[in-house]
Amino acid sequence: MKSGGSGRLMFLFLCFWFVAFGIYWFWPETVIRHDPGILVKEEPVQKPISVHGWEKGDYRITPLAEFEAKALVLHLKKYGSGRESDLSPIDLALGWGPMSDQSVIDRLEISQSGRWYEYKARVLPIPQKVISASSSNMHMIPADEEVEDVLDDLHRGDIVWFSGYLVEAKSSDGWGWRSSLSRTDEGNGACEIVWVRDVKRIDY
Repeated sequence: MKSGGSGRLMFLFLCFWFVAFGIYWFWPETVIRHDPGILVKEEPVQKPISVHGWEKGDYRITPLAEFEAKALVLHLKKYGSGRESDLSPIDLALGWGPMSDQSVIDRLEISQSGRWYEYKARVLPIPQKVISASSSNMHMIPADEEVEDVLDDLHRGDIVWFSGYLVEAKSSDGWGWRSSLSRTDEGNGACEIVWVRDVKRIDY
C-alpha cells in the first residue's frame, strides 16, 4: 500500500508540473494595443555625470551618463542564463517618436533573441534610419527588487518611464559589458545597458 500511495502522489505531482509548464509556455501573451498616432514624442535624455562606481555582486559598475526615457515597449525578452543575466534579467525593445505609432508597429515583425532586437517587413513603413534612431534594445539592470518587480510585470504595448544611468560593468576575471552612448548606432555594442533606479508604467 505504501508503494501504491507513493506512486499516485508522484503521478499527481508530475501532472501538476506538466499543466504548469503548459500554462507558462502556451498561455497567450498579453499585448496592449493603441489607436494610431505617436504616443511618445520625447526622445531619451542623456546627460554627462561624474559619479563614483559601486559593486554589485562580483561586478564593478561604472556610470557613464545619466539617463531618462519614456518609451513604448515594442517587445521584451527575459533571460535566465548567460553571463549578462547575472546583472540584467530582461531586455526591453523600446520605441519613441515614429516607433511609438501603432500604425507603424503593426507593419513590422519585431523579435528579440541572444540579447538582440530585430525587425523586418516586406516593405518598411518608415525609413530604416528613422527606425534605428527612434528605437533601441536596452539591457535593464534593476537597482533593487522593487524595480525588478515592475520590469518583470511589463507587457508589449505598455508605456514605461525610467531613470538611472548608462553603465559599464566589469569583473575581476576580465569580463566586461559597456553601454552604447548613442541612439543612432547599430550592430555589436549598439545597445544601452541601463542601471534602473526608478521605473513606472504609464497608463494611457
